[in-house]
Amino acid sequence: MPPPCLRCESQRVINLESARKLGIAAGAMAGTLQGAYGSLYSPGNLLSSRQFPLTRAAAAVVAGASGGIAGAAAGDRLVVNLFPPGEGIPWLCLGCGHAFRELA
Repeated sequence: MPPPCLRCESQRVINLESARKLGIAAGAMAGTLQGAYGSLYSPGNLLSSRQFPLTRAAAAVVAGASGGIAGAAAGDRLVVNLFPPGEGIPWLCLGCGHAFRELA
């Protein structure tokens, strides 16, 4: 059971560690979809050679992987900025926006 907010005594708080993991997963999925979609439906032709044949499917896989990595990093940075300094479990109150830590 989450602790009440230290400022407004609200019970509506979220664990920021869980939010960080969710942000990483959502960012990776969004980045993968954006990279693959942009690669598959780009208007130009792909340049390929005998040394490095590049088809649309291979380009979509490469773009999806790199987009997923970038999206995961962005999702992590977005949530980590909310973390309060100190030790303990980080919590964010959804009522007043107060971020605090509770020592376990």
